Amino acid sequence: GTSSLFPVSRLYNLDITEIMARRAVFTGDDEVNIYNTDGPLIDENEIDEEKEKGVTFASKNAVKHEAMNEAHSVYLQYHRHFTETDGVQKKPEFPMFHRVAKTGVIYATSRARAFGFHYDHPEWANMGQGAPETGPLEGAPSRNFSLNIPDDELEYAPVAGLQELREKVADYYNHLYREGKESKYTANNVCIVPGGRAGITRTMAALGNTQVGYFCPDYTAYEQALGLFLRINPNALLHRDVNEALMSPEEFEFQAGRSGMGTVLLSNPANPTGQSIEGKNLEEYVRIARDHETCIIMDEFYSHYYYDGTNVDPADGGADDNSNWPKTVSSAAYVDDVNSDPIVIINGLTKNWRCPGFRVCWIVAPEPIVEMLAAAGSFLDGGANAPLQKLSLPLMELDFIRKDTWALQRAFKTKRDYFLKEIRRLGIKVLHEPVSTFYVWADLSDLPPPLNDCLVFLEECVKNKIICVPGVFFDVNPRGNRNISKSTCLNRVRFSYGPPMRNLINGVKNLEGMINAWKTNPQRATIYMRSDSLS
Repeated sequence: GTSSLFPVSRLYNLDITEIMARRAVFTGDDEVNIYNTDGPLIDENEIDEEKEKGVTFASKNAVKHEAMNEAHSVYLQYHRHFTETDGVQKKPEFPMFHRVAKTGVIYATSRARAFGFHYDHPEWANMGQGAPETGPLEGAPSRNFSLNIPDDELEYAPVAGLQELREKVADYYNHLYREGKESKYTANNVCIVPGGRAGITRTMAALGNTQVGYFCPDYTAYEQALGLFLRINPNALLHRDVNEALMSPEEFEFQAGRSGMGTVLLSNPANPTGQSIEGKNLEEYVRIARDHETCIIMDEFYSHYYYDGTNVDPADGGADDNSNWPKTVSSAAYVDDVNSDPIVIINGLTKNWRCPGFRVCWIVAPEPIVEMLAAAGSFLDGGANAPLQKLSLPLMELDFIRKDTWALQRAFKTKRDYFLKEIRRLGIKVLHEPVSTFYVWADLSDLPPPLNDCLVFLEECVKNKIICVPGVFFDVNPRGNRNISKSTCLNRVRFSYGPPMRNLINGVKNLEGMINAWKTNPQRATIYMRSDSLS
C-alpha cells in the first residue's frame, strides 16, 4: 500500500531485522508507492513498464542509488551492526560473534540518547519504559528496604531459590487462587529466578524437541527467547482478524491443541495491548492445555494491574481486611492438579510489586518441571541474588500485598484514564482500551503521513523529547522465519503510563506540539529521503 514510507534498499541477504527493506518508487513530488521485492534493482525495462502504467519517476537516480528512508535506515543499521559510508556497507567487526538484535525499549532509548536523553532530564517524557514507577504511592503500605547483610548471606543462594521465599510464593497462589481446592502448591512447585527474562530463558532451555506457539503482537523479548534454542520450533498463532486483541478458546484449541503443539508462550495480561484472558475463557485455555497435553507458559507479570474490578476500594468505603481483595487474575485458579496440569506461570517483583531492580522473580510449575528449571539455572544464570531474596520476604506478606495492590490500581487507573483521554484528543486512536498492564497500544493511522509510520513517528518523537516503542518490535518473528514485510504493526506504537503522572503530562504537551506542527505544516514524504540519493 501507499500509507507507509520505506527505504529503497538492496536486500543483502537480510534477516527479519531488515523487514523494512523495500523498494520505493516515486509517484510524483508528494507520494511514494511501495511494493515488495525479492529480486535485483529495478532495470530500465521495469521503469518503462511502470511508466506505461502511469507511474512517473522523480529521478532514476533515486532508484539506482537506493534512496534510504532515514528512520528505517537507522533501524536497520542498529540491528545489523553495520555502518554505511557513501552508500557502501562496511563489514561488521568481530564476525565470529552472532549479531544480537535489541529489544524495542533498548532501541527506542538509544535513539533518545542520540538527542540528549537521560533519566533525570526534566524536559523528556519517557513513555517507552517497560517498568512502573518505583516510588511511594498514596495509600500504599510502607516498604522497608534497609539491608544488613550477614556473612552467611554472601554465599550463593540455592539455584531454585531460598526456601522461605519459595514457601511464601506458594502461599500467595494458594490463598488467592486455590481456596477450596484439594491440590495446593508447595515450595517444591516454585523456582526463584533472577528476573522475568531469566525465567523465560530457563524455561526455553528446559524444553525438548517441540513446537512452541506464540502470538503477535506480544512481548518483544519473546523473539530472541524463541529463537535461541535449536530444539524449539517456533510457530505463530494467527488471528483471523488482525484487529483482534485476544484469541477465543475455540480458535486456540483449533490452532494449538489440534495441531499437536507442544507448548504455547503468551503474556496474560497482554503486553502491549493491555487485554486479558480471564474467567471462563482462561478456564478453557487451561482445560485445552490439560486435554491436549500442551504446556502453556503464562507470563503473568501484570496480574495486579486491573482497572475493572467489582470489589469496593477501601479508600471508597470498602472493607479493609482479608475479605476484600482487589481484582487479580492467574491461570493458577483453574489448574486441577498442580503437579500434572501443564501450566507454567512466570511472575515476580518486577511489575506487580514495582521492584524491577531487585531482579527477583519466580516460576510456578509442576514439581518435575521445577527440578528441570533448577538444573537449567545451574548453567545459565546460577540463581537469584541471595540478600535481595531475603529483603523480598516482607513484600510477600498477604496483608501487604492486598493493601499495596489496592493503592497500585488506584494510582495507575488515574494515569490510564488521563492518558487515554489526551491521546484521543490528539487524533491517536486506541482500538482496545487497556483493562490491565500500564500500556496503550496506539493506532497512528489517522496521523498525516509519514508520521503514521511507527519508525518515523519515533524519530520525530525523540526530536521532541518523547520516547515510545515502535509497533514492529512486537510483531514477534523468531529466526526471521516469517515474512512480515507487510507487518500489521507498522502504524502502531506502545505508550507506557508506567512512569509518574508528571511524565505523562509532559509527554502529552510535547506530543501535541509535534502533531500540531505536522498538521499545520504538512511535510512531504521526501524529507525522509537522503539528499545525496536524489542527486
